[in-house]
Amino acid sequence: MPRPFRALLLKSFARKYEIDLAEAEWPLDQYTSLHELFTRKLRPGARLVDSDPDAVVAPSDGVVCDASVVSAGKLLEAKGSVFTLSDLLADGELAARLEGGQYLVTYLSPRDYHRVHAPVSGKIAAWTHIPGRLFPVGSRSVAREIGLFARNERLVTVIEGAAGLSVVVMVAALGVGHITASYDLEVATHAPGFATGCVRRKSFADPPRVGRGEELGVFNLGSTTIAVFEPGHVVLEKLTVGSTLRMGSVVGRLVPPASGVAS
Repeated sequence: MPRPFRALLLKSFARKYEIDLAEAEWPLDQYTSLHELFTRKLRPGARLVDSDPDAVVAPSDGVVCDASVVSAGKLLEAKGSVFTLSDLLADGELAARLEGGQYLVTYLSPRDYHRVHAPVSGKIAAWTHIPGRLFPVGSRSVAREIGLFARNERLVTVIEGAAGLSVVVMVAALGVGHITASYDLEVATHAPGFATGCVRRKSFADPPRVGRGEELGVFNLGSTTIAVFEPGHVVLEKLTVGSTLRMGSVVGRLVPPASGVAS
């Protein structure tokens, strides 16, 4: 697209969705496409991740859809979109270990920063890519398509550390079928050569380390993140459905090992 038209398109899009360009890595005129703007990085210092080693931080920007406890293997039961953790993760054993743990579901809109970060520090033990549908993930679609989050395409990242076992699920949506993992260049879900017809899993013999607030992966356009924590290791704050989160903001705390506090 000729540069003047491109500049007009990007300005119109940024204005329509009220994108905060002050925290973008580059000035608007340096982005060459909508894709570059969607997947933009933040400028250095735009976000400060809490330095408290016990802090658990929001993995992404967005609006809180739900924050609760996995009960009888189910999430979001009160929202009319019941699905099981086992189906979401495509892993019954992993789901059983997370039973009773706390979880956070966050919806990203087109205005949000579309990179996903680690809520806790640790080693990335494994990832799972689960092909599926690409339903929109707005509230109307979630209410209409029962179990939507466990039906859409998704990438599950498993982190082991002081927070026990944690998973971050990046759920794809309409126009967001392409997900990349920053810690493993092999993951590019709709790139040529990346198999999309079956569930793919990878465990690391030498797990890469990730710090709290470090980048895990990238979405195109908006979608949803779901973070689930092993019971007895993390206590989330009282998060109000519909409230807005910014990546890196504190959403919970690690439970001291000797406290005996359960989720």
